Amino acid sequence: MMSIRTCTAALACILASAGAVSAQQAQGWRSIIPEYEPVEVRQLSAELQRVYEAPEARQGVAIEGDHFYAVVNTVIARYEVESGELVTRWIGPRGGLIRHLNSCYAENARLICANSNFPELPQASSVEIYDAETLEHLETHSLGVMDEGSFVWFEAYGEGWIAGFAHYDGVGGVGFKDSTHSGIVTFDRNWRRTGGWLIPQSVQERMSPHAASGGSIGDDGLLYLFGHSAPEMYVLARPSMGPALIHVATIDIDAAGQAFAFDRANPGILYAIDRPTGTVRRFRMPEIIADHADVRRFER
Repeated sequence: MMSIRTCTAALACILASAGAVSAQQAQGWRSIIPEYEPVEVRQLSAELQRVYEAPEARQGVAIEGDHFYAVVNTVIARYEVESGELVTRWIGPRGGLIRHLNSCYAENARLICANSNFPELPQASSVEIYDAETLEHLETHSLGVMDEGSFVWFEAYGEGWIAGFAHYDGVGGVGFKDSTHSGIVTFDRNWRRTGGWLIPQSVQERMSPHAASGGSIGDDGLLYLFGHSAPEMYVLARPSMGPALIHVATIDIDAAGQAFAFDRANPGILYAIDRPTGTVRRFRMPEIIADHADVRRFER
């Protein structure tokens, strides 16, 4: 009969052998896993074409047809594109029901805006709709308190919406979520969540401690994001798999962040604002080459 000491030694040898085989197997698996080849982030520049004086240009700009709209918190101003002259304004009372219009986009003679209660907590948001010609307030849809954060920008996407939500490291932040929890979310027409993506770390680091203040899908099917104040725009693609968007380009642009708008009637033309100077600026955007195997385009 085998002694306890002999049995223990034999068991140790068996376990040691099994461990050696497992380590060899693990090493073998590692050797066949290729290193990922990331997308090359291209560095490009936008061409400034024209500057418009617009003191309301503090939060964002929208564009449709012959007019653009400058936005700041409780004020929207309509301007002529050709002359740059003010046509009319909508002004909400200080301390009233509308506190922080973050962005607007113009479509089908309506101006559709993302509103939040920033910097108040808990973070609550709403959709506000105006007549694009008269700026009369037409409709409202409250989103209430949302875990996604503060409602910053959105636009029509497929049969629903695509939207950006912000978390902040400081003022307006909830404390237990920093700016890296900001994200991109899709909804159906009734504002039921259908999906979303993480903003890649390479972009988050450049926007920190703030989040994306503006976003829109370009005519090229790529998502453009603008931070809070840095003079650069980030271009993102859908991934072939996984939850994080892919950073494909960074565009130097002579404007200091916030919400922007593509001129859908003139492909390649983008309107942005420069907060420090109170101006709206028109740019010719560069062509983006994004041909990595994992890059997918958005379909508006």
